Amino acid sequence: MTEEYTIGELEKKIGYQFRDKSLLKQALTHSSFANEQRINKLKDYERLEFLGDAVLELISSDFLFHENPQMPEGKLTKLRSSMVCEPALAYCARDIELGRYMLLGKGEEATGGRNRDSITSDVMEAVIGALYLDGGFDAAHDFIHRFILSDLENKILFYDSKTVLQEILQAEGDGEFSYELKGEEGPDHEPGGAAHRLLPRGGPRAGQRFAEAL
Repeated sequence: MTEEYTIGELEKKIGYQFRDKSLLKQALTHSSFANEQRINKLKDYERLEFLGDAVLELISSDFLFHENPQMPEGKLTKLRSSMVCEPALAYCARDIELGRYMLLGKGEEATGGRNRDSITSDVMEAVIGALYLDGGFDAAHDFIHRFILSDLENKILFYDSKTVLQEILQAEGDGEFSYELKGEEGPDHEPGGAAHRLLPRGGPRAGQRFAEAL
């Protein structure tokens, strides 16, 4: 976190002012940073992540249940899973540059933790947990609807394309894959969208099978 990326700036970005600023700071604190600050006895985000995960599941389930009255349980479950999985939450976290605000230890910082999906998705859930504790259900609800459940048509297309590729690679043992941000549309101060490229680590054959599946 730098002078430009402060807790106050993040509050402005998400449209919520915390009464207890320590909750938001905890939500942004990785265990590696907390361990380096033993004298100050900082708490990391893991307990808030646990709470935020449960709140996110409830709110997203309620949303999908009412938005899709004819959809059977199995499809609702699959859709919810695709929307709140690690890559999906990391995608949403990038929209608000959440990684810029995180407090990381030197080792984690050096190894690219600030841009690691597994960390940014956890922090996204921790922020939801902090909002729930500080402002109750309504605060968490508003954040989730604004930053996770918004623009669902485009997000679902993106999530579904990743699911197809992941299923192909896992079925044929081709390993993992990654996502590369190719660019953003709109002015620097107000980007309108992001273009992503999927990079299968299984090689050209995996990419070809993915294109055929779509």
